[in-house]
Amino acid sequence: MNYQKITPISIADGIGCRVVLWVSGCEHNCYNCHNPDTHDPTSGYLFDEDAETRLFDLLKPSYISGLTFSGGDPLHPLNRAEVTRLARRLKAEMPEKTIWLYTGYIYEEICGLEVLRFVDALVDGPYIESQRCVGKFYGSTN
Repeated sequence: MNYQKITPISIADGIGCRVVLWVSGCEHNCYNCHNPDTHDPTSGYLFDEDAETRLFDLLKPSYISGLTFSGGDPLHPLNRAEVTRLARRLKAEMPEKTIWLYTGYIYEEICGLEVLRFVDALVDGPYIESQRCVGKFYGSTN
């Protein structure tokens, strides 16, 4: 899996102070997408052991509420296994942290994916410029 960046602290990508992993790869081609540079799954950097160590170190402080997966699309077919593994690891090691996941797929297309067992908040559906947001929100607001 490739990624574009890791944002150490965000208050705009879910509730609380969050770490955001911006993955590469998206095939939705939403009109006026605000992250078109993330569409190519080979763009950015390889998500290697060093990147994973950095990600989990950033998640450790008590003031960090959790991890947000964004992109690109975390559920692009080339990202699913790695995003699932990372979500599983976070819940095993830091169960108090929440996981938010933004995807261009609609819930009905992805409801059988294992990763959703670990996700606390799912925001699904394509980017629609007139709404300035993606589709529906599934999850708690805690």
